[in-house]
Amino acid sequence: MAYWLSVLLKDEVGFTNVLSYHSVRAGGAAFTAFFLSILLGPAIIRRLRQLKIGQYIREEHVESLHELHKGKAGTPTMGGLMIIVSTLAALLLWGRLSNRLLWVSMIILLVMGALGFMDDFIKLKRKHNAGLSARAKFAGQILTGLLLGIYLVNNPITVSESYVLHRDVINWPLLESMLAGAHERSQTPDVKKICSMLSPECRSIIRGNVNEAQITDEEQQTVLKELNLALRSTELYEEALWHDIVKNPEARRLLQSSPEKMSERDLIRFNRLLLEQSFSGMIAESVPNLHTKLGIPGFKELFIPLGFFYIFFVTLVMVSITNAVNLTDGLDGLAAGVSIISILAYAAIAYIISRADWSRYLFLTYVPEASELFVFGAALLGSGLGFLWFNGHPAEVFMGDTGSLALGGAIGALALLTKQELLLPVVAGLFVLEAASVVIQVFSFKLTGKRVFRMSPLHHHFELCGWKETKVTLRFWILAFLFALLSLGALKLR
Repeated sequence: MAYWLSVLLKDEVGFTNVLSYHSVRAGGAAFTAFFLSILLGPAIIRRLRQLKIGQYIREEHVESLHELHKGKAGTPTMGGLMIIVSTLAALLLWGRLSNRLLWVSMIILLVMGALGFMDDFIKLKRKHNAGLSARAKFAGQILTGLLLGIYLVNNPITVSESYVLHRDVINWPLLESMLAGAHERSQTPDVKKICSMLSPECRSIIRGNVNEAQITDEEQQTVLKELNLALRSTELYEEALWHDIVKNPEARRLLQSSPEKMSERDLIRFNRLLLEQSFSGMIAESVPNLHTKLGIPGFKELFIPLGFFYIFFVTLVMVSITNAVNLTDGLDGLAAGVSIISILAYAAIAYIISRADWSRYLFLTYVPEASELFVFGAALLGSGLGFLWFNGHPAEVFMGDTGSLALGGAIGALALLTKQELLLPVVAGLFVLEAASVVIQVFSFKLTGKRVFRMSPLHHHFELCGWKETKVTLRFWILAFLFALLSLGALKLR
């Protein structure tokens, strides 16, 4: 809503233009979500108490742990509703609702939250910690992951590798200046050749608009249409004009056949490479099938190509991170605090990779529409802090699976949509430790009959070692913060 207000009122009320900046809207979303959580919190907690939606503390398994936690019995759960409602409300107000990545993130948050809500509701009806069956919960997580994976494979979020899309242009004013001949670089023969492929009507529009401060969407679409028509031409390439193109290994491979003998797909791809060279810094560089490749942290241009199997990788990420966050939700403020830190790290990454210049400098995958993921992360940060206001020790409300699955889904979505999937084990390192402790405990007991930890997940082990709950939570927050710093530092290591 705020973004559209800036568009509608920019001529009449000039200062509203600041609302078009995603950094401003991110700040607005964070504060809105925080204050909504603070305002809604008491009412939601009161209503949950009236409905007798309180946490059940099991007595079996570890008696000493029950002694530590029995005072929590009856504390309202399903507090994750505060996070979901506040986040979505803030995003509807401050988000750019035409951005598809924002909608994907919001849908994942809502779907995973709904799955957790079902689990919580069944637990409370049964007055037992057994909610949805493990099979049903995994089925919901797997289905969500598969659908997200299918969407990402069929709807690339990276720079297009063929036709030039609106999101691929990173500097419209300079591009139009080049095409209009108003910039000295446009005197180069290759740019002249490209301009000759444009229709007289298009050139007229560009020349008439080059001195304007704003380039209308309609004019931009006209330019893109003409450029994309040129991509299909076998007459664009001249060796004398693009003699350096052979330095590009992909272009050199494509040139094994003349443009006249290339398939339509190869011709469009080859001509796209010509445009990227001629309009460097204006049209983003592209990599074939980048949307299904995994960038390896620490390496400049080393990728793991997954192709169709990227769908299953997405599913693995979503199932793993949602369960890891769920396992971590065992102490007051623990899962909420660690989630906030992980989300903050990915919000920073989203801001970086939404800029072509920063992405290129750091050798990161440029995701043109990722700016709204920064707003999404900011809204989650605000709602998470608002929830933590009531969830800090002694907790007035628990997030339940409603919150833990929603937050896990959000973190997974941020990892996938920023194309920093393999950085997730570092960003969410604390969650990895918690989940790993459970896996190690189970395998150790089955193989040797002995337990490695006094109890898993890991936070319960330290509780049984004599650490106070608040000390465990605080120290785990510190570890999560160090993991987040390490992940951000790793962006520069190439």
